[in-house]
Amino acid sequence: MKCTQCQSDDIKVIESRDVAEGQAIRRRRMCNGCEHRFTTYERLERPQLIIVKNDGTRELFNRAKLLAGLYRACEKTPVTSVELEKVVDAIERELYDCGDQEVRSTRIGELVMDQLAQLNEVAYVRFASVYRRFKDIASFEQELSLVKQGKHRAPA
Repeated sequence: MKCTQCQSDDIKVIESRDVAEGQAIRRRRMCNGCEHRFTTYERLERPQLIIVKNDGTRELFNRAKLLAGLYRACEKTPVTSVELEKVVDAIERELYDCGDQEVRSTRIGELVMDQLAQLNEVAYVRFASVYRRFKDIASFEQELSLVKQGKHRAPA
């Protein structure tokens, strides 16, 4: 580690604390040469997750893309960005915990549906309408009736 100001490698750690629910460590550091203070974060490096789409194409897991989809589903609802970050954290944790390097996009969709069903009914129905690709009003109404009953449809 080198000082960001003077490039000296004589650095000491002033303070350390867990952040991101224990998934990272924040360290305040100080250069013994110029006394400049700066912050570093240490995170566990995980292997890249590959998402297998319905058409068979593969792409790297993109946390920002998942979060953007959740923001769209939750527009004009009382769901906060902190809650959405927690949803993405939970989904990401579950994907890594399964131990597979490749995950089907349908698995991610179902995880999102499970989380949104607990978080906000309107966001759930919005996401479901895009994810399930309802062909007509009847299938949409069927999903709504399941939401009203407190349950949602099993994976397609």
